[in-house]
Amino acid sequence: MNKRYQVVIVGGGPVGVALAVELGLRGISCALIERRTEPQRIPKGQNLTQRSMEHFYAWGVADQVRAARILPPDYPMSGIVAYRDLNNEYWYAPPLREIVNSYYFEENERLPQYLVEDVLRKRLAQLGEVTTRFGWAAEKIEQDAGGVRVSAVEQGGTAHEVIEAEYVVGCDGGHSIVRRQIGIERSGADFDQLMVLALFRSRELHEKLKRFPPRSTYRVLHPDLQGYWQFFGRVDVGESWFFHSPVPADTTQDNYDFLALLHKAAGFPFACDFDYVGFWDLRIAVADRYQVGRAFIAGDAAHSHPPYGGYGLNNGLDDVANLGWKLAAKLRGWGNDALLQSYTAERQPIFMETGRDFIEAGIQRDRIFLDRYSPDRNRTEFESAWTEHAGAAAPRVLTYEPHYEGSPIVFGPPGGASSARGSHTFKARAGHHLPPQLLSSGRNVFEELGRDFTLLAFDGEDQTVAGFDKVARGLGVPLKTVCDSYRDGRAAYGAKLMLIRPDRYIAWTADAAPANPAGVIAKAVGRA
Repeated sequence: MNKRYQVVIVGGGPVGVALAVELGLRGISCALIERRTEPQRIPKGQNLTQRSMEHFYAWGVADQVRAARILPPDYPMSGIVAYRDLNNEYWYAPPLREIVNSYYFEENERLPQYLVEDVLRKRLAQLGEVTTRFGWAAEKIEQDAGGVRVSAVEQGGTAHEVIEAEYVVGCDGGHSIVRRQIGIERSGADFDQLMVLALFRSRELHEKLKRFPPRSTYRVLHPDLQGYWQFFGRVDVGESWFFHSPVPADTTQDNYDFLALLHKAAGFPFACDFDYVGFWDLRIAVADRYQVGRAFIAGDAAHSHPPYGGYGLNNGLDDVANLGWKLAAKLRGWGNDALLQSYTAERQPIFMETGRDFIEAGIQRDRIFLDRYSPDRNRTEFESAWTEHAGAAAPRVLTYEPHYEGSPIVFGPPGGASSARGSHTFKARAGHHLPPQLLSSGRNVFEELGRDFTLLAFDGEDQTVAGFDKVARGLGVPLKTVCDSYRDGRAAYGAKLMLIRPDRYIAWTADAAPANPAGVIAKAVGRA
């Protein structure tokens, strides 16, 4: 008899493997189906946010991810922005995500996605709850009231298997078979622009870019490209690079001079050897919902976009952290369907705004700037606008702070809405990420959090803590209580009591014991 799993995951890129790790650590039996036997050795998804690194910490691999990086440990992760080409006199080095490091328990990181996949696959191999089918492809997804069935075939072989489970999650990319077969539509901006991704090696380029301070990326704003980027990125320091650029719609690997394109973007000739040339379409697509019945989608299956700003992989890992604990809660009996439905309610608005207000708006902002200002027409006016353009980079980083204020399972402010736009502060706010804080023990609060819910009680009364413990046991909700009298920490948070979700978001805060602690916990797990 075939084994029945609790969750089957279609797609074993970094998002799918991360979900299998998240569920496996929670004791949920999973089957993972992935057509590739090894990660694709293309250096995409390089920029890992602080929030992503917190996920890796929770999965026990943060140190391994940092150890896998190719760039030297202290090499700057931010970049250069240059006008017209990299040999131009107008350029600036904007501060990027490192400026918000202090608001998170982990600092941001930079390394190729395939190395992240390597680390996650090794972690996955340690979890006996997960069965992997690398080298297999899903062909058909069916569901009914009793569960799901995924028909899979061995690539290059004759084996066929029907895998049964309680739920299925499609982490199978922009062309997701799961999304298509369960009937989820997508919408978004299509820029009708073909882009090239070239991987090459050039020590000469490294030497010529020493005119800039050390940086990992080099972005070119050319007035002829309508706000679309030309983008050089380091894979290592000294030789290996990747490059994105718009190209004509009829471009193929054989009919275009890619070396001349590199030279034009750089502003000077240099010798190089190409390792790979591929193409992608410049578009933003966001699913209108992330769940149909027992089927869910996550990562690029739910939202895809150009690699501007490093939002893709990071949002996919946030999907995992959000969905994973909710599936586990439902399967372990203390969650319900309302909790599962909150996945779409929380995550879909985040990427809808990310695509519209950060990626699409950024392209439009650069387009307007390049159309309006030119050093050839009015140098003084251009220089003033260029300075203003450079100064806008830091505020955009500071305002990208995804939160769930409008979620049905958090005690957000009246009229609150879940959004990608927010502010960074150490104040504890319902619906927002938990800021780090040292406890009186000298340990960070993140080192004390439980895998499920955690009640933080600063100078809390024993009776209050006991009341929450009793309610949680009665509802079957796993709850760890962390008591502390550290006044500086409490003052920074601005609250004596905080209920922290398994994904390290804050569900509820207060300065006094609630009249109904059962109502607090019940709402946080979708049972209010």
